[in-house]
Amino acid sequence: QVRLVESGGDSVQAGDSLRLACIISGGTFTNYHVGWFRRAPGTDREFVAAINWRGCTTFYGDSVNGRFTISRDNAENTVYPQMSVLKREETSVYSCAADSVMAPNARYTESYFRMPAMYDYWGQGTQVTISA
Repeated sequence: QVRLVESGGDSVQAGDSLRLACIISGGTFTNYHVGWFRRAPGTDREFVAAINWRGCTTFYGDSVNGRFTISRDNAENTVYPQMSVLKREETSVYSCAADSVMAPNARYTESYFRMPAMYDYWGQGTQVTISA
């Protein structure tokens, strides 16, 4: 059974940096594209970033582009979003999700990675709290 476990959530101050991690077990790591989403109380789930199975293609949400960097270590079965210049309004539960790759050589569009419905497996999330 595929399992995703997030870690790295913390309470930090605005302007700080933080690196989260998502470890995937129970399946072949390179069989999955991985995305990160966040949700604050009372809001819709928001796309943060995604990385394809090879690690050569990345996408970012509009509000984080230029401040966040997503990477993956296929030897460690882990995906890392590095977040910098964090803002108070980015306080949320951050969750990773895995999408089973059905066509490894296909070109996937950004809109594909932005859709939560495309992901097959989800972690429980990790809380990130940003204070002034």
